[in-house]
Amino acid sequence: MSNTNNTETKKDAFNEMLAGYSANVSQMESENKLLKETVANLKNELAKFQRTPLLAAEVKEIMGENVLLKLANGNEFLVDVSPNCEKLSAGDYVLVEQKNLTIIKKIPSVKNFNVDKFVIISKPETNWHSIGGLQQQVEEIKEVIELPLKKPELFRKIGIQPPKGILLYGPPGTGKTLLAKAAAASTNATFIELVASELVQKFIGEGAKQVKEIFQLAREKAPSIIFIDELDALAAKRIDVGTSGEREVQRTFMQLLAELDGFKPLGNVKIIGCTNRKDIIDPAIIRPGRLDRLIEVPLPNKEGITEIFRIHMTGMSVEKKIKTEKIVDKMEGMSGAEIKAVCTEAGYFAIRANKSKVTEKNFLDAVKKVKNTESYEGDNYLRMFG
Repeated sequence: MSNTNNTETKKDAFNEMLAGYSANVSQMESENKLLKETVANLKNELAKFQRTPLLAAEVKEIMGENVLLKLANGNEFLVDVSPNCEKLSAGDYVLVEQKNLTIIKKIPSVKNFNVDKFVIISKPETNWHSIGGLQQQVEEIKEVIELPLKKPELFRKIGIQPPKGILLYGPPGTGKTLLAKAAAASTNATFIELVASELVQKFIGEGAKQVKEIFQLAREKAPSIIFIDELDALAAKRIDVGTSGEREVQRTFMQLLAELDGFKPLGNVKIIGCTNRKDIIDPAIIRPGRLDRLIEVPLPNKEGITEIFRIHMTGMSVEKKIKTEKIVDKMEGMSGAEIKAVCTEAGYFAIRANKSKVTEKNFLDAVKKVKNTESYEGDNYLRMFG
């Protein structure tokens, strides 16, 4: 009887224990469910912080477990780093959460400017044969720009460094930009074209950053040619002027000088500068070691005018009985652009007369019209600035 009672007692104790375990399991399941919901909510909250939009910033310094961060507006903050973020070092670019600026992840270097827009994708169709009256200038450009890019082994064999760049200068319309286009078309180099005034930015330091990124792009895409038109807008002689705008232009110009002969070698990067005002160019940029070669592109002489005129006449429907020499004599002192304008105006005279071919009289009338336009513009210039 006693054994039966003991068994019953143990059975009751076991049932109580089992009921207790069942209650504990049920409680633990409830707690587990609650914890899972909490974790899911926390993950959702964390995901919200990691979703876009995120701020791009630069790591300025690593300070133990924290990081000194620099934002685009110039402000600096000491921030935390997400555990999932890879190892960081000074100079890295990162994405940070907007509220507390916690670093989420590392990203590739950020370009402050869209410098890729300066790269000319389709090469100019201009070639050396389409340029008249500038044989000497063509040869010099080939020596400085084309030859080092096509045959660098020649310079290694001789043991000299080819010039870094050239400056084309002369009156407007003489073919400076045309020469640069022909240089781009004659090589397989990446052609980066910009106007100097595009480098002048509103805020302090932005112009210098843009210059730095353009040269960095040129090195990445080497061999490459950087063509800077209207260089005098940036590289004019520096004067002691107190305006903030002038000082910013000078900062950008000094960055350009640093890129030309700084610590980072240019390699297969060539520079072509172009200006109508060599007299106001700062001597610092045209000294040896920077834009080494100064190539004057003057108004064409009689032979040059004849050659340019024949180039522009090619493709035109012209009468056979035309005295080219007579027309060329009338075009003395004209630039290449004005000679092209003469051919265009002669075509208009023929169209107005309902003719299918351009006559000698059409060309002579066109010369007179272009010269009258020149004198009118010259008189206006004298009245305004004389």
